[in-house]
Amino acid sequence: MTARPAPAPAPAPAPAPSLPAPDLDGLPRVTRSLAATAGEYDRTGAFPATGVRAVYEAGLLTATVGERHGGPGLGVADTARILAALGEGDPATALISAMTLNVHTMQARSPHWPERLYGEVLARSAEGPVLLNNARVEPDLGSPARGGLPATTARRTAHGWALSGAKRFVTGAEGLTWYLVWATTDEPEPRVGTFAVPGDAPGIEITHRWNHLGLRASGSHDIAFHEVEIPADHLVSVAERGPAAVQDNRAGAPLHLPLAALYLGVGRAAQRYFHRFAHERIPANLGHPVARTERFRQAAGEIQLLLDSAEQLVLGGARRVDGADPTYTPEQALGAKILATRHATTAVKAALRLLGNPGLTRDNPLERHFRDIQCAPVHAPQEDTALLVIGASALGTWARTAAPAPTETSELVGTSGPVGTSGPVGTSAPVGTSAPPQSSDPTEEPA
Repeated sequence: MTARPAPAPAPAPAPAPSLPAPDLDGLPRVTRSLAATAGEYDRTGAFPATGVRAVYEAGLLTATVGERHGGPGLGVADTARILAALGEGDPATALISAMTLNVHTMQARSPHWPERLYGEVLARSAEGPVLLNNARVEPDLGSPARGGLPATTARRTAHGWALSGAKRFVTGAEGLTWYLVWATTDEPEPRVGTFAVPGDAPGIEITHRWNHLGLRASGSHDIAFHEVEIPADHLVSVAERGPAAVQDNRAGAPLHLPLAALYLGVGRAAQRYFHRFAHERIPANLGHPVARTERFRQAAGEIQLLLDSAEQLVLGGARRVDGADPTYTPEQALGAKILATRHATTAVKAALRLLGNPGLTRDNPLERHFRDIQCAPVHAPQEDTALLVIGASALGTWARTAAPAPTETSELVGTSGPVGTSGPVGTSAPVGTSAPPQSSDPTEEPA
């Protein structure tokens, strides 16, 4: 009797691509490199290719690729450190980089990309800069952080999908390797998903160029997709159309901390110029640097206090997220973002106010830092949305734990139950270790 041949061994998994190692010790050097070109990119509004290349070569653009995918797997705290350093050098380049870092973070926390497609992303990332960004905001919908579903459609074709629709504020648009387009399928029972569209695919049009006050080199253009065809396996994630597809502002709350750190970097850049001015400016009627005056010392103390406290909120919260601290809630992360943004904005304003006319001239960078910091509050979820989540949780906690007996509340006519006790809003569960594909995108711009 002839023995059956032994089954062929399963093929060995493809080796993980060799990604550049992140050089966190070299962050000051990257900051200086970005700062050297930031002013010119701000003036021209051109895509900051030199800055992106510097970020990539320092191993920072892939720093959040998960260990399971052969990456460094850096956590929230290290990502915040990176973006603070990049933001101090050139916040436009930092914001473009933040988009890609966030995509890799989401994949590391909750893998949802098709294996082959994400493998292609990593293989190309081993060879050069690969930029990714979510295209979610729409002209009619506005920011998904305020609810709603996309009008952009994904039509079934013989070989995959064809996408049509308009998106706004797609940061880094001209340099993206893949657009991650949020769209509704045309199926009998529509679903809502994210589709990976190659940046060089035919049918992509820039319909309006970014021409904003700040972050002028971020290239956050408006984009139209005209029947852009992609393969079937470029569907990154999908959910049934309905509540499950609506953006959850609590789920991705920890990921807002690194973005807040980016703007702390802007604040530090403004502080650095303020210090330089204070030591170099010697009025003839004073006879010594204004740094020795009580007025400048008091302002310097205020700026230091604002930025130090913001940094403690952001980095302290980030370390608690990395340590899976069960007492650190999404509401606390959202609160840290709000306060850090307020503090950084106030610090830059204080520096500008004290310098007067010299602070407003385009001959020095403080005027640019002031324009750039104005972009900090616009990232979704905006302050009012975040405060709504925080307030609902606070009221819901009281209703569950300290509400008076019914006899004590009988005069509250017209109430229909405790505030915040239905649905995810109003809970105060700890920050989780995973974030679903429909969670809040911290890099989103508003409508």
